[in-house]
Amino acid sequence: MKAVGLFRYLPIDNPESLLDVELPVPRATGRDLLVKVQAVAVNPVDTKVRRPKDKVEASPKVLGWDAAGEVVEAGLNCSLFKIGDKVYHAGEIGRPGCNSEYQLIDERLVGHMPKSLSYEQAAALPLTAVTAWESLFDRLAIALDVPANQGKSILIIGGAGGVGSIAIQLASKVAGLTVVASASRPETTAWVKDLGADHVVNHRNNLVTEMQNIGLPQVDYILCNNDTDAYFSTMAELIKPQGKICLLVDSASPQDITVLKGKSATLVWESMFTRSMFQTPDMIEQHHILNLVAGLIDDGTLKTTVNQVMSPINAANLRVAHAKLEAGTTIGKIVLCGWK
Repeated sequence: MKAVGLFRYLPIDNPESLLDVELPVPRATGRDLLVKVQAVAVNPVDTKVRRPKDKVEASPKVLGWDAAGEVVEAGLNCSLFKIGDKVYHAGEIGRPGCNSEYQLIDERLVGHMPKSLSYEQAAALPLTAVTAWESLFDRLAIALDVPANQGKSILIIGGAGGVGSIAIQLASKVAGLTVVASASRPETTAWVKDLGADHVVNHRNNLVTEMQNIGLPQVDYILCNNDTDAYFSTMAELIKPQGKICLLVDSASPQDITVLKGKSATLVWESMFTRSMFQTPDMIEQHHILNLVAGLIDDGTLKTTVNQVMSPINAANLRVAHAKLEAGTTIGKIVLCGWK
């Protein structure tokens, strides 16, 4: 089967950073599905795993943690899907990724694809949808009940990225929160407003002042999709007493969490790979989340966040996509579809 992989961890402008390779088609056993991959999306985790380091792989390492495709084989212990089902999934960080024509994936991490979307529209969703859902409803413990959230607000730092684009919709249209999203350019400001943000603040400016200017000096919840170190002290100031903060990006230096003590504020981390990495008893929750998101897409509550589609899926196009992500100016998601 065709695939894109790496042997060495190199800068993305090196033509050997991602290579077209041929690999054997795996077979499904146990609770694994074999999915014929039709479309994939790229995420910051792809560039993070590919980051240059002194390591050489004996066999091609395949990246990619966002895909949509069709089930072509199911292990004997599978019960959630049948051959021919259209599915979408993000997968596991410790297994070969989706940048291959066929991929093995535990069925508990797979959802039925939204019926109203194409493969490329669906591929933009799994990793960011699961991350945003877990951040809001698992980590921040926001109620799935609009009346219960009346008068409550959330600041989403980095609103135009992949996770932010879904989180804005979930926070606004599912939870009924007042949503403040940060964006710094006219095109990203327009994007987050279209997704449902009630207010937009510029994270290039002083966020404390920006929030005061819109009449929300403090919020109940903060979801930070950007540089944790750059915004930590600001978040400590902007969070309400007994509020909750969720972080996604690794901290490069130690932060003084005692600044949150006086407010009895909660600080939590989110990684969508936690459940699969540790094989937690509730791993199947990601299957349920993806099915819930598919329903919300099909009833018009949510919409896909794909913003660019490239074809075919090959090393050259994936190098372009990685370079765009590393530039830090992408809006929504970049998707690749089709094999040639």
